[in-house]
Amino acid sequence: MEIPLFNHTVITEFVLLGITDRDELRLPLFILFLLIYLVTLLGNLGLIILIKADSQLHTPMYFFLSSLAFVDLNYSSTITPKILMDLLAEKKTIGFLGCAIQMFMFVICGSTECILLAVMAYDRYVAICKPLHYAVLMSRKMCFRLVSGSYILGIFYAVLHTVFTFTLTYCGLNVINHYYCDIPPLLKLSCSNTHTNEIVIFTQVSINCIGTTIIILISYICILATILKIRSNESRQKAFSTCTSHLVVVCIFYGTIFFMYLRPSSKYTLEQDKVASLFYTVVIPMLNPLIYSLRNKYVKEAFIRVLKKTL
Repeated sequence: MEIPLFNHTVITEFVLLGITDRDELRLPLFILFLLIYLVTLLGNLGLIILIKADSQLHTPMYFFLSSLAFVDLNYSSTITPKILMDLLAEKKTIGFLGCAIQMFMFVICGSTECILLAVMAYDRYVAICKPLHYAVLMSRKMCFRLVSGSYILGIFYAVLHTVFTFTLTYCGLNVINHYYCDIPPLLKLSCSNTHTNEIVIFTQVSINCIGTTIIILISYICILATILKIRSNESRQKAFSTCTSHLVVVCIFYGTIFFMYLRPSSKYTLEQDKVASLFYTVVIPMLNPLIYSLRNKYVKEAFIRVLKKTL
């Protein structure tokens, strides 16, 4: 139901409640998140530079991996610096435009990451199930189109949500019970009818998350069926090892998302929502490059080669 708009003050800035209101936790949390952010920057930038520097990593798989690292870098940079600032600030405010930009970037990164993970699963499917056609199906032009398409869809979703969210009227309360400008907390503050916005969110999340999940599941079912047919244990292990890192990343990322959106409403709490959001906006961008580096022998070998050349 739309609230009549009279005798109200139009909101020009929002107040973020942040992660904690306990003063004794501010400094320890600031140090923790600063360390996480530095590791995230180092890990993702290092992975991008390593893939670009080593010619043996100039393959579709690592092209997609460098694109994922770029998204994670932006994902963390959209959220973490504001967390760090608010942990030291007395008043945790963000302007109307700043809030819109943060949400825009957040939606781009989140949506693009979902699509890229599906693209990477398809790449592994083609490599293992159709090796003779791999060079044709995953040509340089096709890889560029897949990555470009991921970004274009991410931008489209971001424009859609930003326009629908920030054309609403905000009046009265301006306190967001979160540490960044997420869509659901903002809709709760609006004095406009948000039914259309809720339909848009449900439709987009369903298409993006469920659609990419189906692609990933089908890809790995086909991969598993193909691997089980391989007679050589060494070849079977080699084929499976190229998928393990991606599988770990997929399980962590989608596990967190499903925990957030598929819980019964009776078990939903804002504090759980904050913790889950913190995990996939801050922690996962740090973990992804570490998982791919530590579990991938080709990345480790490339790092040694580049290090020897540098020294």
